[in-house]
Amino acid sequence: MGDVAGIGPEIIARAWAELCALCRPVVVGDSVWMSRALELVGGKARIRSIDQPGQMEASAESIPCLPGSKQKLDGVKPGRVSAEAGLAAYEFLCTAIDLTMAGEADAIVTCPLHKEGLRAARLPYPGHTEILAERTGSHDFGMALYAKSPDLPLGLAVVHVTLHMGLAEVFGHLSVKAIFEKIRLLDALMQRLQGGRPRLGVAALNPHAADGGLFGDEEARLILPAVRQAQDSGFDVTGPWPSDTLFVRARKGEFDGIVAMYHDQGHIPMKLLGGLHAVNISVGLPLVRTSVAHGTAYDIAGKGIADPASLVEAARVAAMLVE
Repeated sequence: MGDVAGIGPEIIARAWAELCALCRPVVVGDSVWMSRALELVGGKARIRSIDQPGQMEASAESIPCLPGSKQKLDGVKPGRVSAEAGLAAYEFLCTAIDLTMAGEADAIVTCPLHKEGLRAARLPYPGHTEILAERTGSHDFGMALYAKSPDLPLGLAVVHVTLHMGLAEVFGHLSVKAIFEKIRLLDALMQRLQGGRPRLGVAALNPHAADGGLFGDEEARLILPAVRQAQDSGFDVTGPWPSDTLFVRARKGEFDGIVAMYHDQGHIPMKLLGGLHAVNISVGLPLVRTSVAHGTAYDIAGKGIADPASLVEAARVAAMLVE
């Protein structure tokens, strides 16, 4: 369910019938907030509290809801940062991870949590990905954005070498090993999504791919050696390419996947090209996890107007990856 003060409960309520057509969904979250969300969007389904995912089959009329947290959320207000909501979102996720690792579920689809809510709850995580990695004991992992949309009819995925950190920290976290590892993870993801060896492009870090060293040496010192190592390992990958032209070429169908050096380098073009078709996918974990590619939208939470399209796409992609 994510942060109950955000739009998570209402997009679940609005998308419920579509989710049931894609998979056998179980909500890990607060039943009271789920009931409020159904009332908010005019949903007719009824909440059924359960203790284990297999206790009840979901249908368009019935929503199995597994608590996942003992936090009292009565005082939480829509659109406001809350330590209680932050801790509950963390516990919902941990419950889902443990159930999936135990074989009780096939995949996790997450609604958004709020990073300030986690911080208010004194939890030292910048987002879902890091919680998932720690709880599953994963060391080589990453976050991808994937979209198949009118602007990207063949589909495109982007994996980020660095993720939730300030730009000043990015340079210290780039290495040949880290870049090569993300190439490997992206190749594995795209083979599962589309079959066959994907065509990958690696983005430069500096403007114009450094213009032969005029604007930095990271391309020659880090990115190009990683690309050559990947090529020697059999990956269909080229780069480093200036990111402003790389995404234009990808939109035309020249690439199936892109390795971006930092968060906004990948997120901005993918959200422009993918819109609400964009899906967040964790890579390198021993389980399938997808997510909406948007935040908690505190500005509209509780108004019943949130669009559930990204949640539906996330469930669709999760079902594809499980198969």
